[in-house]
Formats: sequence, structure tokens, C-alpha cells
Amino acid sequence: MPSGDRASGAVPQHIAIIMDGNGRWAQARHRPRLIGHRAGARAVKRCVEFCLQRGIGALTLFAFSSENWDRPSDEVSGLMRLFIGALDREVDELARLGVRLRFIGERERFPTGIRERMHSTEIRTAGNARLHLNIAASYGGQQDIARAARELASEVAAGRLQPEQIDATALSSRMALADLPPPDLFIRTGGELRISNFLLWQLAYTELWFTEVLWPDVDAVLLQSALDAYAARERRFGLTSEQIQAKDGAKAP
Repeated sequence: MPSGDRASGAVPQHIAIIMDGNGRWAQARHRPRLIGHRAGARAVKRCVEFCLQRGIGALTLFAFSSENWDRPSDEVSGLMRLFIGALDREVDELARLGVRLRFIGERERFPTGIRERMHSTEIRTAGNARLHLNIAASYGGQQDIARAARELASEVAAGRLQPEQIDATALSSRMALADLPPPDLFIRTGGELRISNFLLWQLAYTELWFTEVLWPDVDAVLLQSALDAYAARERRFGLTSEQIQAKDGAKAP
């Protein structure tokens, strides 16, 4: 479990976002849903720029869930084309800015061409450390936990691990993004008040922030509002306020 910490005045080092509302944004303008996804891609650029300016170390975006494969085929195929275009168009700029791009999720479900672009983009940006940009694509939190459990079960079956050695730390080490600290702040746009199978394990102690604003309309002002709300919260991790205050006092010079 993380140690207690007062978020007041702090900047989150890892932000996780569900980018909801692209389709509704387009429908409100009597445009095809894919137009909303294109506008959403521009909001991603604004969000990346914001994180770079604020010194935020990691950003994880929920781009496409495991359940999204069940959407209408024309929307899914359009999203695939948009995905390829964004990878081809943005990788040079991301590399120049010092962004490391990584994909989490069941990438084997994507067409071969997209999987190849994912891999080449990850290789191209692997040495960057200014911002870890993680794209959850064909991702589900339950699937993430199940995959980690299968890995541990395989090690037990092979005799490399004893069942009593399986604990939260062991499971965490097999989860997606195990090399990064868990998100400090979760943001969901679009007015829905759900986590929707996103980073279920990793969000255990994350501060949650919801907004009615649709994702294509997100800008630096709104993101700063989320950071201000985060900074005003006391993160207790199961402790009392008095315990947190005593720890803060012990740390003070």
C-alpha cells in the first residue's frame, strides 16, 4: 500500500484518462461519429502538451476498450484508419519532444499493419523519458488482472513459485504498467460516472475526477481545473488525517 501523502500543492506524476464523448460531440453537430474521433485526436495533442508543460511524468489514455470491438463495423474500421494515420503522423514529433509511447492491451486483435506500427513506434521512442504516454487499446482491466493471474499460475505449475508467495506485490508486478507508479489522478470526460473496466487494479488509491465536458472540448483550462481539485485533496491511503499530519510534521526540517 502506498504511504500517506497530502496532495495539497502537488502535481500528479501519473494521470489516467477515459476520453469519453467523441460520438456525442459529433452528433450534436449533426456530423458522423468519426468526425468526433478526429476532433478527439486533437484533444489528445493538447493533453500531451499540457503534461509536458506541467512536468507530469506519465499519461495513460483509454483509447479503445475490449468491448469497443462490438461497435458498428464501419465505426471500428474508421477508428483503425484514424489510428494508423495518427501513428504515422505523430511519431516524429513525439520522439522530438522526448515522449515514450507504449501500448497496453490485447494487440493481437488488431490487423497486422497496426500491430507493426505499434511495435515500430515503441522501438522508435523507447529511449525517451520526458513523458511516458501509454495508450490502452483493446484493453480491459479485468482482462489485465486475469492475464497476470495466468502468468503466476504458470510459474506455480512450473515449480518456480509457491502459492503462498502470491500476494499483491507479486500480482502488481505482472500487471500492465508495472514499471510505473500507479495513477495519482483519474479523469473521465463526457459526464459518465464509471471506471468502465479501465486500470481496475492500478486505480485502487487514485483520486477520481469527473466532468460533463466532452473529450474534443478538453483544453488546458479544464485540465488545470482537474489538477487544482487534486491538489486540494488529502490522500490518506487508509490512515487518519491526524496520522498524515504527524507524518508531515516529522518530515519537516
